[in-house]
Amino acid sequence: MNAESSNESFKIGQRVHSLNDSPRVGTVKYVGGVEGYSGTWIGVDWDQDGDGKHNGSVNGVFYFNGRSQTSASFVRSQNLSSGITLLQALELRYRTASTKDEEDEMYVLSAGNKRVSIQLLGGDKIQDKLSRFEELTSASLSYLGVSSLGVSPELGSILPNLKLLDLTGNLISDWEEIGALCEQLPALTTLNLSSNSLSSKVTSLPQLKNIRVLVLNNSGVSWNQVENLRRSLPGIEELHLMGNMISSITSMSSSDDQAFNSLELLNLDDNCISDWSKVLKLSQLPCLEQLYLNKNKLSRIFHSVNSNESPKKSSDPFPSLRCLLLGANNIDDLASIDALNVFPKLVDIRLSDNPITDPARGGVPRFVLIARLTKVQVLNGSEVRAREKKDSEIRYVRMVMTKLTDKSEIELLHPRFYELEKLHGIEDERASTVSSGPKNMASGLISVTLKCVGPSMGEKHQLTKKLPGSITVGKMKILCENFFKLKNMKPRLFLQEEGSPFPTALDEETSTLLDVGICEGSTLLIDEES
Repeated sequence: MNAESSNESFKIGQRVHSLNDSPRVGTVKYVGGVEGYSGTWIGVDWDQDGDGKHNGSVNGVFYFNGRSQTSASFVRSQNLSSGITLLQALELRYRTASTKDEEDEMYVLSAGNKRVSIQLLGGDKIQDKLSRFEELTSASLSYLGVSSLGVSPELGSILPNLKLLDLTGNLISDWEEIGALCEQLPALTTLNLSSNSLSSKVTSLPQLKNIRVLVLNNSGVSWNQVENLRRSLPGIEELHLMGNMISSITSMSSSDDQAFNSLELLNLDDNCISDWSKVLKLSQLPCLEQLYLNKNKLSRIFHSVNSNESPKKSSDPFPSLRCLLLGANNIDDLASIDALNVFPKLVDIRLSDNPITDPARGGVPRFVLIARLTKVQVLNGSEVRAREKKDSEIRYVRMVMTKLTDKSEIELLHPRFYELEKLHGIEDERASTVSSGPKNMASGLISVTLKCVGPSMGEKHQLTKKLPGSITVGKMKILCENFFKLKNMKPRLFLQEEGSPFPTALDEETSTLLDVGICEGSTLLIDEES
């Protein structure tokens, strides 16, 4: 690679990559001598843990603070590069012929595990087209060591049709240069600057009216930088901010500020947001349809910060939101689930990997979530079909009937109970339990399919049995031992639910079948205790 290197000088804070290994990117933290070694050394804190050998201290001597125990190392200047320009990277990626080594890597394995070289059909024509920069509509220059965008008036004529530019994992930091690049590329609508260490100073940015998608994942941007950026992005539709340790969101709009009014997708996955009131700062964005908040630290959801707000103001949070991803947070209460019903268009919800969705941690099964979520059409990435929704709602109503009798308590804990009871015409089955005549006993039976799945159980035909919903999980285990003649084996029961990728373990032996959501047509899997 024709990168600047050899004996050039480096300064603290400069972004660099390892010579001949451009994906190995880091920041200069020290320039000077190292005790016991001659000459000048460059102390680099690499972006990836494990790319270094220590934490910035050698032989008990401290030189700089590394991010981790294996992120730092000392390197001679001739083994580092300060990077190349954007046009040099384009030449390298699209005009440099494939090397023999690269061609040798293009192969498939035969049935005999032998390498069979492959050739792309029309590869020469594709390469010829890509080498003509004026025809490029998208360019991927990830991890090529680009440090200078080399903005010039000629850039627009060199790349007149470039719509998408991926600069992931380079050495770019200057926002003013980024702004100038966007101005010089008239067709550019999508820009990916992920894994660049971007400057905290966002000043003097022009109006970037053509940018529709901006990706800033793992770039170290703060919400204050986002606030400064938004005034320069009047047409932005997608903004990706994953992995930036963002913990706070400040006010997003004022009466005379139209910024982010076109924003449709905001990706805040893998950050540090713990307070839902911060998220509500986004609730008046008029076009926001998708909000990604997976892998944050949220524990509660509510529809309004101030219960004294006027009904008009508090009744329409997130007016356009249809997809909300909340996977891998700390949500553990049903009131948070019920709060999602306030968002008028929300139909696609992810709640997986939260305590509330894990029965082993006191959570509830899928059917309870479906019953409590009024408009849900997709839950945890799985479509909720009409039959599953109806079955879930009926199971939920019957479960509540077996547990609670006080009307006010039901209204408080199960806001949709009476609505669903009326919708499905379900009579209160508790009234019939006063009499235990044959007719009443028969009407309380539910049909359950039983399948053996334990590896030591052998092949056993599945059974369908009519069982009272009032029997306990512990009693059900004993019945399964008898049904399938399971000698010297302790069974463990799982409820297989439609739409759920994993069955739910039934470990609470005193709970009844109705308590754990088993109803007409349910399937129980019988496994063995490990």
